[in-house]
Amino acid sequence: MWTGLPSGLLRMRRLLLVVWLGPLTIGLALLLGLLAGPAWAAFALLPLALLLWGWPMLGRNWRSWRYAERADDLLISRGVLWREETVVPYGRMQLVEVTSGPVERHFGLASVQLHTAAAATDARIPGLDPGEAERLRDRLTELGEARSAGL
Repeated sequence: MWTGLPSGLLRMRRLLLVVWLGPLTIGLALLLGLLAGPAWAAFALLPLALLLWGWPMLGRNWRSWRYAERADDLLISRGVLWREETVVPYGRMQLVEVTSGPVERHFGLASVQLHTAAAATDARIPGLDPGEAERLRDRLTELGEARSAGL
């Protein structure tokens, strides 16, 4: 029933974490070490601590995302501390988009964005395989047209 997100999303997010915080740690250590002295270079441990804390947090967040296609609606669940479940009835969907930025394309990922009449109920499923994202878009569009025709 429930479908989780591919591990490529977790790999991409962890790589971005290292790409941003790794050089920041090294640059801050060098800059503070040269300009203010070796004692001040210890402040470079802050971005390193953020990297070490963020690594398992990204894993927990990734594991919390899942979705389920049900008979009348799509259910999206996410969140570690604050669990959020979104139910999108097929008949209320107005637009289903598949998007993929340059970093997502590099990792072979795409996101599905669902738009409804109420802006507060828009939903998103990130980090899907492009084939699965297109299949989901086509299925949701088909089900949305069939359900809205009955209104």
